[in-house]
Amino acid sequence: MKKVFTLFSAFLMVAFSVNAQLVITNDTEFRTADQMLFANELFLSGEPFSEDLGYNLDDLDPMVPNVPDSISYAAGIEGYEYSRYLLGTVVSRSGIGLHMMWAPILGQMAAMEPDSIDGKFTGGMVNGFKEDDEMMMMIMHFGYLANQMAPDHPFPQFAEFESGNPQLPQTVAPDFAMDFASLRWDRSQFSKVLNPAAMGQSLWKQYYWAQDMLGAFHDADDNGIDADGVVSPDSLGSPNFDPNNNVFYGGNNLDGFIVQVLSAESINKVAFVLNKFAYDGSTLGMVAPATYDPANGIKYFPHRVAVTESMVHETMPPKPTGFEVIDASSHLFDQVSLLLGTISFKNMMDPSINDAAHLAYHDVFDGNPFPAPMSQTGIMGPYDMMAGASMVLVKNLLTMHFNQTEGTFVDVSNLSGGAVSMGTEVTTANLGYILLALSKAANEFAGTPLEQMAKDALNAQANFILTMLKNEDGGFANGYTVGTGAATSAKTAVAQAAVAQGLYAAYQLTNNTDYLNGANAAYQFLIDNFYVPELTIFKTEIGNNTAIYTPNNLAILAGGLRDAAIVGNQVDAAAIYVRFFDKIYNPMLLAEAEPSGETGNDSDGDGIPYVAGGTVATVFAAEAEYTISVTSARNDLSASVGLKVYPNPVTDHATIAFKDAGYKQINISVMNIAGQKVQIINQGNRIVEKTVTWNTQNLSNGIYFVNIEGDGKTLATKKVVVNR
Repeated sequence: MKKVFTLFSAFLMVAFSVNAQLVITNDTEFRTADQMLFANELFLSGEPFSEDLGYNLDDLDPMVPNVPDSISYAAGIEGYEYSRYLLGTVVSRSGIGLHMMWAPILGQMAAMEPDSIDGKFTGGMVNGFKEDDEMMMMIMHFGYLANQMAPDHPFPQFAEFESGNPQLPQTVAPDFAMDFASLRWDRSQFSKVLNPAAMGQSLWKQYYWAQDMLGAFHDADDNGIDADGVVSPDSLGSPNFDPNNNVFYGGNNLDGFIVQVLSAESINKVAFVLNKFAYDGSTLGMVAPATYDPANGIKYFPHRVAVTESMVHETMPPKPTGFEVIDASSHLFDQVSLLLGTISFKNMMDPSINDAAHLAYHDVFDGNPFPAPMSQTGIMGPYDMMAGASMVLVKNLLTMHFNQTEGTFVDVSNLSGGAVSMGTEVTTANLGYILLALSKAANEFAGTPLEQMAKDALNAQANFILTMLKNEDGGFANGYTVGTGAATSAKTAVAQAAVAQGLYAAYQLTNNTDYLNGANAAYQFLIDNFYVPELTIFKTEIGNNTAIYTPNNLAILAGGLRDAAIVGNQVDAAAIYVRFFDKIYNPMLLAEAEPSGETGNDSDGDGIPYVAGGTVATVFAAEAEYTISVTSARNDLSASVGLKVYPNPVTDHATIAFKDAGYKQINISVMNIAGQKVQIINQGNRIVEKTVTWNTQNLSNGIYFVNIEGDGKTLATKKVVVNR
């Protein structure tokens, strides 16, 4: 793979300016689930993607754009850091959720403290509460273990609201990086509703940051130290910190502190979900994973729960005092989002895994700073809680959402008199993530009945996609209605990308080449019918020259393109992703900071303002439009022209064939991956034979697009690989 991408280095250095045709149409709404899904896909398409492609991340410098090339920079610097922006904004800066001071485990710990603790850790401020002192004691301990002072005025939280307004009520101060006061959002503009997808996608991202930074140690000079089973921050024979051995938790000072906070937030979130957020159709309460059997009464996590808050003291954050279910339905994406987070943390905390990263994790989850697993103590720890929550979620997904007769998961279900009332609608975009979640569940619960249950459901779902959603044209329908059939609406890019990502995950679990071929077919249909190489963008719907971009569909496109490159070995996928990233993803970011090359105003010249001095958070616009001009669009006439290029891949010569559509003038040209015209095969002349011989001997190996115009209109474009 590394050699393949070296071939494109001459093309990938091309810089693109922000195209005036991209218009942000909504920058006042932040949908937490969508933005955090985007954060997760950006993370996976960031440093891990760069490493999979063979890049050395030590070569990257945020202050030197596009070096060593634009793939490594866009993925390893911009995408990765944008992902961190989003998580930091959501879980510690914006305030878009319930404050950690009122988290369940922290509350239990505070209740066990003597009354004399009130004011002891808050500068003598006696207010009748112990939660604030317990919170300060925890933060101080994390700082001690990481050799890092905490930032001022954070808003750590354990459960996220579904939406808010990222337009800030104040100007961001220059010292925002270590004082979060000016980054706080307007709480009156939050939708104070808890949603499992918002909490789950945030949890999944909290995991990715935690596993990235807790898998190593560092010293007082901030030098990284690899875990080897011997070196440790712990005292010899004890889980407690040794202050004299110059080894601290986490890969560096700041991240070591942050990821301890993230882990504490995540543990409290899952404790809250299990103990307060389980719904039996009438009341919210707890579910006990060890004994849970949906056959004896289902307890699931409802779609929307409204929160009532009260101010209990002027020095403390608002306290949640009431929860009301306002949408009791179970949504597939909600449950999958939670599962992706809990099952990932289960793996990270697993005491039986002993690779290098887990050697470091073991020292974190051994009693200090976080409790050890039940297998070591006899008392449920974070690992057991994550495993238990994952079991509950898998069982509920199979009980409430899996239509065994049809072999597919449905979007929405309800309880009616204690019995499941399963919906009939299936959205293709959701199916990619259920396949991903099932593949992870099968791996994590290997050797248990859940493994085979997850595999059986995964195989059924993958086969359903191939047999019921794939059309004769090679594309995949946007959805399916049980009892009616596949959707006939104009196909969307997101459906193709979701199918690709999901089937790649199914292939990785099963090694079934039908799934690999199906994923590659979805990717190929996406490129042939949605990618506009001359503009380096994607249409979002066939037949519609106004593309609508949202964090949700950009996330799914990123996932499909990334997995096409890594799993499907599609040599063009990474370059296409980066060109699209430069054109669309970058200008949809509303503000940026130092980690992605910005130092003030718009110092890096990418059109994105520096967050300091502005009044908008480091998040993405909720929606943007790109109008594709008629002369640049393909107009979806490919089928009527029937463009074919063979053989493909090409060595020295190929035949270009197409149908006679009655055009007086035919232009045939070739573009490279950057959208540049590199060869003209026919200019203006009618072609009676409707076949042309194409000589590729003067072209370098790589990806090209053969473009046919009739009477000035683009009729069809075909991707071709030149490989001698």
